[in-house]
Amino acid sequence: MTYPIASPWYGTQQIDARIWCLTEPHVHPIFSANIFLVLGSEADMVVDSGMGIAPLRPVVDALRPDPAKPLILVTTHCHVDHIGAAHEFDIRLVHPLEAEDLAHPTPYSLDTAGISDTFRTLFLDAGYPPLWPHLMDALPHAGYDPAAYTLKGAPATRTVEDGDTVDLGDWQAEVLHLPGHSPGQVGLWHGNSGTLFGADAIYDGPLIYDGPGMDVAAYAATLRRIRALPVQRVLGGHDPVFGQDRCHQIVDHYLTLWQA
Repeated sequence: MTYPIASPWYGTQQIDARIWCLTEPHVHPIFSANIFLVLGSEADMVVDSGMGIAPLRPVVDALRPDPAKPLILVTTHCHVDHIGAAHEFDIRLVHPLEAEDLAHPTPYSLDTAGISDTFRTLFLDAGYPPLWPHLMDALPHAGYDPAAYTLKGAPATRTVEDGDTVDLGDWQAEVLHLPGHSPGQVGLWHGNSGTLFGADAIYDGPLIYDGPGMDVAAYAATLRRIRALPVQRVLGGHDPVFGQDRCHQIVDHYLTLWQA
């Protein structure tokens, strides 16, 4: 199959004076995860690293006023769409339960033939387009071979657990352990602004709760915890930013669905 060349590969959107959101528009919407850059006085932070189909670090550095400043990668969980470019960062934080998967990721193919009918139906029913033959509809550069796609190991330089702090100098966020979607998933809570980096625990799309490593009871507890936070905005692992009312609607829908 012949694909067009997409340059630039990443889309960038400024959320506010401190936060950017990067996406991969030519990755299928199901797998196009949000990548957040947060600017701080002493260090900057990236939350997740996408599929890794094209280099991410140069794009991130181009958005930073001071590319020489330390840059911290927080990996919320180790599904393929969140760890692809983790190896490009020197400082890598992850929960202990996800550390082995970050260091030795399971091989993954961009060919979608092996994706289950159950997974496809979940997203079709939610209004997403059918999966393409590959997880992207363009190439990042001429000569790119989708069959050669690999995930590179990126051992954590530090593990983080519930209650830890990620400190950028003039901005600090609390690490929240948010299991259910995956055992060691974490989010980040910035209480001063009421901002939750919700990872795949909550986003404005069909939440995946039935698959390897997933636990509905743990997920329900995570959603109840999110419901209790004084959230003003959620920056989820996928889909657009949303506010408190939508956050409560999503949580209440799934807790009712699961009768939790």
